[in-house]
Amino acid sequence: MTRLTAKFWVQAYMARLEFAGIPAYVMAHGDDTAGAVLVKLSTLDGQATAFQRSFDLMSGERKWVTLSEGSEADVDAALTKQRSFDPDLWVIEVEDRHGRHMLDEPGLAD
Repeated sequence: MTRLTAKFWVQAYMARLEFAGIPAYVMAHGDDTAGAVLVKLSTLDGQATAFQRSFDLMSGERKWVTLSEGSEADVDAALTKQRSFDPDLWVIEVEDRHGRHMLDEPGLAD
């Protein structure tokens, strides 16, 4: 199965968020081809959640799971730690008071 490049996926994700009126920013530009993507959702109240894509060995499906959640400072620290392990990592920050991230939408969920 052909996989999308990280850059293409990020561009498509950013476009979907923009269309929905949800502000998002590329906080770290990873490898264009094979970089992993982390998504930080800030609810603008001092709280945040970071999501990473995970592969379920039992079903063979890819899904988004929570990497870290809590105070925005704690989530930022977790993201900084992940970037220290993987400099090819993309970090996208989504800002939405209602907690919308669209990662469960068709075309983004898998």
